[in-house]
Amino acid sequence: MLLLGHGYRRAAARDDHAAARDHVDLRRGGLRARFAVEVEGWPGPDRRRLNQALALAGRLHAADRREREPYVNHLLRVAIRIMSHYGVHDADVVCAALLHDAVEDHAAELAPDGTRDAAFAVLADEFGPRVAGLVAAVTNPEYATERDADEQYREHVADSLRRDPWARVIKASDFTDNGVGLIHASGPRLRRLAAKYAPLVPVLQELIALPDTPLGDPARQRILAQLGQAADRFAALLT
Repeated sequence: MLLLGHGYRRAAARDDHAAARDHVDLRRGGLRARFAVEVEGWPGPDRRRLNQALALAGRLHAADRREREPYVNHLLRVAIRIMSHYGVHDADVVCAALLHDAVEDHAAELAPDGTRDAAFAVLADEFGPRVAGLVAAVTNPEYATERDADEQYREHVADSLRRDPWARVIKASDFTDNGVGLIHASGPRLRRLAAKYAPLVPVLQELIALPDTPLGDPARQRILAQLGQAADRFAALLT
Protein backbone atom coordinates (compact mmCIF):
# COMPACT_ATOMS: atom_id res chain seq x y z
CA MET A 1 0.00 0.00 0.00
CA LEU A 2 1.40 3.39 -0.95
CA LEU A 3 1.36 5.93 1.87
CA LEU A 4 1.51 9.65 1.09
CA GLY A 5 2.68 12.40 3.40
CA HIS A 6 0.42 15.26 4.46
CA GLY A 7 2.56 17.64 2.40
CA TYR A 8 1.74 15.78 -0.78
CA ARG A 9 -1.93 15.67 0.19
CA ARG A 10 -1.93 19.45 0.67
CA ALA A 11 -0.13 20.00 -2.64
CA ALA A 12 -2.63 17.77 -4.40
CA ALA A 13 -5.49 19.64 -2.77
CA ARG A 14 -4.08 22.96 -3.98
CA ASP A 15 -3.78 21.59 -7.52
CA ASP A 16 -7.30 20.18 -7.29
CA HIS A 17 -8.71 23.55 -6.22
CA ALA A 18 -6.72 25.31 -8.94
CA ALA A 19 -8.09 22.92 -11.55
CA ALA A 20 -11.62 23.49 -10.30
CA ARG A 21 -11.07 27.24 -10.45
CA ASP A 22 -9.84 26.90 -14.03
CA HIS A 23 -13.20 25.40 -14.97
CA VAL A 24 -14.65 28.83 -14.22
CA ASP A 25 -11.80 31.08 -15.34
CA LEU A 26 -11.31 29.38 -18.70
CA ARG A 27 -14.68 30.47 -19.95
CA ARG A 28 -13.20 33.97 -20.11
CA GLY A 29 -10.47 32.84 -22.50
CA GLY A 30 -7.78 32.52 -19.84
CA LEU A 31 -6.67 29.04 -20.84
CA ARG A 32 -5.48 30.04 -24.29
CA ALA A 33 -3.49 32.88 -22.77
CA ARG A 34 -2.06 30.50 -20.15
CA PHE A 35 -1.10 28.03 -22.88
CA ALA A 36 0.65 30.82 -24.80
CA VAL A 37 2.65 31.71 -21.69
CA GLU A 38 3.61 28.07 -21.09
CA VAL A 39 4.99 27.59 -24.61
CA GLU A 40 6.50 31.06 -25.04
CA GLY A 41 10.02 29.94 -24.17
CA TRP A 42 9.95 26.76 -26.25
CA PRO A 43 12.06 26.52 -29.44
CA GLY A 44 10.33 28.03 -32.46
CA PRO A 45 9.68 24.75 -34.32
CA ASP A 46 8.15 23.16 -31.21
CA ARG A 47 6.03 26.22 -30.51
CA ARG A 48 4.68 26.20 -34.06
CA ARG A 49 3.77 22.52 -33.80
CA LEU A 50 2.03 23.08 -30.47
CA ASN A 51 0.00 25.97 -31.84
CA GLN A 52 -0.81 23.91 -34.93
CA ALA A 53 -2.07 21.08 -32.70
CA LEU A 54 -4.19 23.53 -30.70
CA ALA A 55 -5.63 25.03 -33.88
CA LEU A 56 -6.56 21.58 -35.20
CA ALA A 57 -8.11 20.58 -31.87
CA GLY A 58 -10.07 23.83 -31.84
CA ARG A 59 -11.44 23.20 -35.33
CA LEU A 60 -12.34 19.56 -34.70
CA HIS A 61 -14.06 20.24 -31.38
CA ALA A 62 -15.53 23.66 -32.28
CA ALA A 63 -19.12 22.49 -31.85
CA ASP A 64 -18.42 20.21 -28.85
CA ARG A 65 -19.42 21.12 -25.32
CA ARG A 66 -18.34 19.67 -22.02
CA GLU A 67 -20.97 20.43 -19.44
CA ARG A 68 -20.96 24.27 -19.29
CA GLU A 69 -17.92 25.09 -21.40
CA PRO A 70 -16.32 24.58 -24.82
CA TYR A 71 -14.69 21.15 -25.07
CA VAL A 72 -11.36 22.65 -26.08
CA ASN A 73 -11.00 23.93 -22.52
CA HIS A 74 -10.66 20.35 -21.34
CA LEU A 75 -7.91 19.72 -23.90
CA LEU A 76 -6.08 22.88 -22.88
CA ARG A 77 -6.21 21.96 -19.19
CA VAL A 78 -4.82 18.50 -19.91
CA ALA A 79 -1.92 19.99 -21.89
CA ILE A 80 -1.20 22.82 -19.44
CA ARG A 81 -1.22 20.49 -16.44
CA ILE A 82 1.36 18.27 -18.15
CA MET A 83 3.66 21.25 -18.76
CA SER A 84 3.09 23.25 -15.60
CA HIS A 85 2.38 20.67 -12.88
CA TYR A 86 4.24 17.65 -14.26
CA GLY A 87 7.25 19.56 -15.61
CA VAL A 88 7.14 17.93 -19.05
CA HIS A 89 8.75 19.81 -21.94
CA ASP A 90 8.25 17.33 -24.74
CA ALA A 91 6.39 18.79 -27.72
CA ASP A 92 5.19 15.38 -28.93
CA VAL A 93 3.56 14.64 -25.58
CA VAL A 94 1.86 18.03 -25.36
CA CYS A 95 0.64 17.83 -28.98
CA ALA A 96 -0.81 14.41 -28.23
CA ALA A 97 -2.47 15.79 -25.11
CA LEU A 98 -4.19 18.47 -27.16
CA LEU A 99 -5.29 15.89 -29.74
CA HIS A 100 -6.06 13.00 -27.40
CA ASP A 101 -9.78 12.93 -28.29
CA ALA A 102 -9.41 13.90 -31.97
CA VAL A 103 -9.63 10.43 -33.51
CA GLU A 104 -12.10 9.00 -31.02
CA ASP A 105 -14.55 11.87 -31.55
CA HIS A 106 -13.77 13.21 -35.04
CA ALA A 107 -12.17 10.59 -37.27
CA ALA A 108 -14.60 11.51 -40.05
CA GLU A 109 -13.42 15.12 -40.06
CA LEU A 110 -9.77 14.10 -40.01
CA ALA A 111 -9.78 11.51 -42.79
CA PRO A 112 -11.71 11.38 -46.07
CA ASP A 113 -12.86 7.79 -45.52
CA GLY A 114 -13.71 8.43 -41.87
CA THR A 115 -11.81 5.43 -40.52
CA ARG A 116 -9.69 5.58 -37.42
CA ASP A 117 -6.67 4.09 -39.17
CA ALA A 118 -6.80 6.83 -41.80
CA ALA A 119 -7.26 9.48 -39.11
CA PHE A 120 -4.18 8.25 -37.23
CA ALA A 121 -2.28 8.36 -40.53
CA VAL A 122 -3.28 12.01 -40.97
CA LEU A 123 -1.96 12.83 -37.49
CA ALA A 124 1.26 10.96 -38.27
CA ASP A 125 1.72 12.97 -41.47
CA GLU A 126 1.07 16.31 -39.75
CA PHE A 127 2.71 15.78 -36.36
CA GLY A 128 4.87 12.69 -36.66
CA PRO A 129 4.38 9.01 -35.86
CA ARG A 130 5.13 9.41 -32.16
CA VAL A 131 2.27 11.88 -31.68
CA ALA A 132 -0.09 9.59 -33.60
CA GLY A 133 1.05 6.63 -31.50
CA LEU A 134 0.44 8.47 -28.24
CA VAL A 135 -3.03 9.53 -29.37
CA ALA A 136 -3.73 5.93 -30.35
CA ALA A 137 -2.62 4.70 -26.93
CA VAL A 138 -5.19 6.89 -25.13
CA THR A 139 -7.99 6.47 -27.69
CA ASN A 140 -10.76 4.19 -26.48
CA PRO A 141 -11.49 1.36 -28.91
CA GLU A 142 -14.90 0.60 -30.32
CA TYR A 143 -16.24 -1.76 -27.67
CA ALA A 144 -18.06 -5.04 -28.13
CA THR A 145 -21.76 -4.48 -27.57
CA GLU A 146 -22.23 -7.76 -25.69
CA ARG A 147 -19.86 -6.73 -22.88
CA ASP A 148 -19.99 -3.96 -20.31
CA ALA A 149 -18.45 -0.83 -21.86
CA ASP A 150 -16.97 0.47 -18.60
CA GLU A 151 -15.23 -2.84 -17.95
CA GLN A 152 -13.75 -2.81 -21.45
CA TYR A 153 -12.66 0.80 -20.89
CA ARG A 154 -10.72 -0.18 -17.77
CA GLU A 155 -9.12 -3.16 -19.52
CA HIS A 156 -8.03 -0.99 -22.42
CA VAL A 157 -6.52 1.65 -20.14
CA ALA A 158 -4.58 -0.92 -18.13
CA ASP A 159 -3.21 -2.75 -21.17
CA SER A 160 -2.40 0.31 -23.27
CA LEU A 161 -0.80 2.39 -20.55
CA ARG A 162 1.30 -0.49 -19.30
CA ARG A 163 2.92 -0.62 -22.75
CA ASP A 164 3.42 3.15 -23.16
CA PRO A 165 4.84 5.12 -20.21
CA TRP A 166 4.28 8.53 -21.83
CA ALA A 167 0.66 7.69 -22.50
CA ARG A 168 0.30 7.28 -18.71
CA VAL A 169 1.26 10.92 -18.30
CA ILE A 170 -1.42 12.08 -20.74
CA LYS A 171 -4.03 9.80 -19.17
CA ALA A 172 -3.19 10.96 -15.66
CA SER A 173 -3.84 14.58 -16.63
CA ASP A 174 -6.98 13.62 -18.54
CA PHE A 175 -8.30 11.58 -15.61
CA THR A 176 -7.55 14.39 -13.16
CA ASP A 177 -9.54 16.82 -15.29
CA ASN A 178 -12.41 14.37 -15.69
CA GLY A 179 -12.52 13.86 -11.93
CA VAL A 180 -12.57 17.58 -11.21
CA GLY A 181 -15.20 17.98 -13.91
CA LEU A 182 -17.65 15.94 -11.86
CA ILE A 183 -18.37 19.11 -9.87
CA HIS A 184 -20.43 20.22 -12.87
CA ALA A 185 -22.42 16.98 -13.17
CA SER A 186 -25.58 16.20 -11.21
CA GLY A 187 -28.32 13.64 -10.80
CA PRO A 188 -27.98 10.10 -12.19
CA ARG A 189 -25.15 11.13 -14.53
CA LEU A 190 -22.99 12.06 -11.54
CA ARG A 191 -23.30 8.59 -10.02
CA ARG A 192 -22.81 6.92 -13.39
CA LEU A 193 -19.53 8.78 -13.99
CA ALA A 194 -18.32 8.08 -10.46
CA ALA A 195 -19.07 4.38 -10.98
CA LYS A 196 -17.15 4.44 -14.26
CA TYR A 197 -14.07 6.19 -12.91
CA ALA A 198 -13.76 4.77 -9.38
CA PRO A 199 -12.45 1.30 -10.37
CA LEU A 200 -9.82 2.93 -12.56
CA VAL A 201 -8.13 4.73 -9.66
CA PRO A 202 -6.12 1.73 -8.35
CA VAL A 203 -5.15 0.84 -11.93
CA LEU A 204 -3.71 4.30 -12.50
CA GLN A 205 -2.05 4.35 -9.07
CA GLU A 206 -0.22 1.15 -9.93
CA LEU A 207 0.81 2.38 -13.36
CA ILE A 208 2.02 5.82 -12.22
CA ALA A 209 4.09 4.17 -9.48
CA LEU A 210 5.97 1.99 -12.00
CA PRO A 211 9.67 2.91 -12.23
CA ASP A 212 9.52 3.57 -15.97
CA THR A 213 6.90 6.31 -15.64
CA PRO A 214 8.86 9.28 -17.06
CA LEU A 215 8.17 11.84 -14.32
CA GLY A 216 10.15 13.30 -11.46
CA ASP A 217 9.24 12.18 -7.96
CA PRO A 218 7.36 15.38 -6.99
CA ALA A 219 5.09 15.12 -10.04
CA ARG A 220 4.57 11.41 -9.51
CA GLN A 221 3.67 11.89 -5.86
CA ARG A 222 1.33 14.76 -6.72
CA ILE A 223 -0.55 12.55 -9.17
CA LEU A 224 -0.77 9.70 -6.66
CA ALA A 225 -2.11 12.07 -4.03
CA GLN A 226 -4.71 13.42 -6.43
CA LEU A 227 -5.76 9.89 -7.30
CA GLY A 228 -6.21 9.17 -3.61
CA GLN A 229 -8.43 12.21 -3.27
CA ALA A 230 -10.38 11.14 -6.34
CA ALA A 231 -10.98 7.72 -4.78
CA ASP A 232 -12.37 9.39 -1.64
CA ARG A 233 -14.61 11.64 -3.74
CA PHE A 234 -15.96 8.77 -5.82
CA ALA A 235 -16.58 6.64 -2.73
CA ALA A 236 -18.59 9.47 -1.14
CA LEU A 237 -20.69 9.84 -4.27
CA LEU A 238 -21.42 6.13 -4.46
CA THR A 239 -22.42 5.57 -0.83
